[in-house]
Amino acid sequence: MSEKWWHSAVVYQIYPRSFADANGDGIGDLRGVIDHLDHLEDLGVDVVWLSPIYASPHDDNGYDISDYRAIDPLFGTFDDFDELLAGLHSRGMKLVMDLVVNHTSDEHPWFIESASSPDSAKRDWYWWRPPREGKTPGEPSAEPNNWGSFFSGPAWQLDPASGEYYLHLFSRKQPDLNWENPEVRDAVYDMMNWWLDRGVDGFRMDVINLISKVPSLPDGQVTPGALYGDGYPFYGQGPRIHEFIHEMHERVFAGREDRYLTVGEMPGVTVEDAELFTDPSRGELDMVFQFEHVDLDHGPGGKWDHRPATVLDLKESFGKWQRGLAASGWNSLYWNNHDQPRVVSRFGDDGVFRRDSATALATVLHLQRGTPYVYQGEELGMTNVPFRGIDDFRDIESLNYYAEAVDVLGALPEQVLASLRTTSRDNARTPVQWTAGPNAGFSTVTPWIQPNPNYREVNAAAERDDPHSVFAYYRALIDLRHREPVVADGTFELVLPEHPQVFAYLRHLGERQLLVLVNLTGEPATYALPDAADWAGAGYVLGNLPDATREADGSLAPWQALVLGR
Repeated sequence: MSEKWWHSAVVYQIYPRSFADANGDGIGDLRGVIDHLDHLEDLGVDVVWLSPIYASPHDDNGYDISDYRAIDPLFGTFDDFDELLAGLHSRGMKLVMDLVVNHTSDEHPWFIESASSPDSAKRDWYWWRPPREGKTPGEPSAEPNNWGSFFSGPAWQLDPASGEYYLHLFSRKQPDLNWENPEVRDAVYDMMNWWLDRGVDGFRMDVINLISKVPSLPDGQVTPGALYGDGYPFYGQGPRIHEFIHEMHERVFAGREDRYLTVGEMPGVTVEDAELFTDPSRGELDMVFQFEHVDLDHGPGGKWDHRPATVLDLKESFGKWQRGLAASGWNSLYWNNHDQPRVVSRFGDDGVFRRDSATALATVLHLQRGTPYVYQGEELGMTNVPFRGIDDFRDIESLNYYAEAVDVLGALPEQVLASLRTTSRDNARTPVQWTAGPNAGFSTVTPWIQPNPNYREVNAAAERDDPHSVFAYYRALIDLRHREPVVADGTFELVLPEHPQVFAYLRHLGERQLLVLVNLTGEPATYALPDAADWAGAGYVLGNLPDATREADGSLAPWQALVLGR
C-alpha cells in the first residue's frame, strides 16, 4: 500500500471549454463533462483536474477570474457543479480545482476597488507604481521597470485616471495580486477553505511560484534581440515564496483529512527548488509541475524558436528529475496540458506511426516514479492541428505573438504561422474528438474553435471497442500502476543512458523489478543490456505492439514499448 494515495493515482485534466458541449452553444460546459463521466471511469483515472470554471471575462479563457465563488454561466450553474462532484465521488474519483491566485481579472471587484483611487483601501492589493523617474505617464519607456509580459509587450499597463501603472505578468486584463499584503493572503485562504468545505479534493495552483516578488521590482537583463527585460530572477521563486506556500498549507490544509491533493505549476523551477516544495516534512505542496522537459525543443529565441529535441535530451531531463526527487520529493509526470502542443506531434510521429508513437511515449511517462497526468484527448492520440491562417487561432498568447512578430519585429507572416502551428496552445484546445459525426461529436453547432479535421479517423467511438487502440493501451497502463506497487513506490534507475534511440529504465521495490524498454524513433533499434542474462526469460508485463518481440532479445521495432518483470 502506497504511503500516499496519490502515488498510485492518475490525474485527468479537463479543459471544459473544449471537452463537450451539452447545451448547443458551441462551447464545452459542465453538463458536457457529466455526460462523459463513464468515459473517465472506463479509462480508470482517479482524479479529475478541472481547468477554471469561475466567473470570467475570458480574456485568457478563464484564467482571468472575476469572481472566485461563482460558476461562469458559460459553463453552467452550481447545481451542475454539485452534480458533477457527486458523480465523480460516486465513481471513486476526486475533483481538483484550478486555483489562479497570482493574478485576477481586471474585472474582479478587488481590482475595480483598487483602481478606483490611489487612496483605496485595496490599492496595495495589487502592484501599482508611478512612471519611471523623469518620465511622464504614457510616454515611451515610462513603465516602472523594463519587464516583459509572458503574453508579449510590457508587463505594465497605464491607468490614465491616476497616472500610475499596474503590473501584469500575463495579459493586461490579468493584474498581479500583491501577496506582500496579508489581507490578500487572508482573502485567498478564506476562498480556498470555502471550496474545500463544498467538497472539492484539492487544487492545481497556476504559476504559484510567481506570487512572491522582490518588492523593489528592479529592471531585468535585456538579452540581445529582446524588446524587454527578464524579470524572472525577481519574481520566480521570490524571497518569501516558501513562507507563503507553507502559510497556505497551515491555513487551508493542516488539520484536514489526508485526502487532498496540492499541485503547484512552477515555470522555471529547479530540481533543488522542487525538492523543498515537495518535501513532506516542510508542509508545502504534494508535487509540482516543472517545465524542463517541455522546454527542450525551445531554441535560443524561446518557445517560438523551435528545435527538435532528441531522445538523449529527454532521458537526461527525466533522469535528472527522477534522481533529484528520489529521497523526499515527488514528480508530476506529464506530456500534455492546455498549454502544450500535442505530444504525438511534438515528440512522436503523428503520421503512419501515430498509434505506436502515442503508446510508446505514454509508456515512458506512466511507469516512472511520480503521478501521471492525462490531458483530454491524449488517451485517444489526438494530434496537432493544420491551422490554415491566423484567423484559425483563438489563444491570446498566440495572437499577441503574431502581432508583435509581424507588426513590430517585421517577421514574415508565414514563418510566424509555422511557429504557431508547431507550438501554439491552441493545438491542445481544439474539441475532444468523440465521434466521426459532425463537429467531432463535440457540439451540435459550430464550435468556438474548429475541430482537428482528422476526427473522422481519430475519435473515442472508434477507439473504445478496439483492443489495440491508444485508449485501450492507456487503460492498461493506468491499471498497471494500480496493480503493481513497484510502479507507484519503486526506485528508478536509468538504463542505457547513452543510447540514442532507446529510453530504458528499471523500477525496483523489494523483490519485484520491472524493466521498461522503449524505442522512441521510427527506425528499428538494437541494444545490449549490461545484465542481459538476468533478464533472459523474464515475464512479459505489457507491450504496445502485439506482433513484436516479448523478450529482452536486444532488438526493438520502431516505436516499440516493452515492459518485463521478475
